[in-house]
Amino acid sequence: MAVSFEDAVPLSRLPGLVLVSDTPKGRGVFTMVPIPRGTHIDTNPVLVLSPTDNEAHIKHTVLYHYTYNWPAPTSDAASAPSQPLQAVVLGLGSLFNHSSRDQNVVWTRDVARGTVTYRAARDIATGEELCISYGARLTFVDADAISEEPEEAENVLRSIQVDELTR
Repeated sequence: MAVSFEDAVPLSRLPGLVLVSDTPKGRGVFTMVPIPRGTHIDTNPVLVLSPTDNEAHIKHTVLYHYTYNWPAPTSDAASAPSQPLQAVVLGLGSLFNHSSRDQNVVWTRDVARGTVTYRAARDIATGEELCISYGARLTFVDADAISEEPEEAENVLRSIQVDELTR
């Protein structure tokens, strides 16, 4: 059987990205190269979860905190679920940390193709963490929230020394 590549989705990732395990936010994606505003960073396929699976299983696991709201892929409003579906992003998208004040990556959904594409929202410096906004309804304490304790604000890691990673 011949495969048609007419509707194929190119999957590409910007070179020079690294995963750092020990940051104040847990794991984080950082860049080893400068990234100009508008640069394509990554395209990830998604796995859309059924409402039944999400409610019965995923919602009770750590995986639930890594899901994205996903619109129902139907044009018939009467048959659409009453709330958005959930989707697991299969790629870097599930590893970008949240920033309420300094997100530097924006994302767009392609519901028809089942993908999420990430682009640089502004110029991103070498050693900087790549962060997106998770929105206003967070299920965790926001590490970027303005702290009343000055020493707490100083402990937030926003970038890494690239020479430390190349040793």
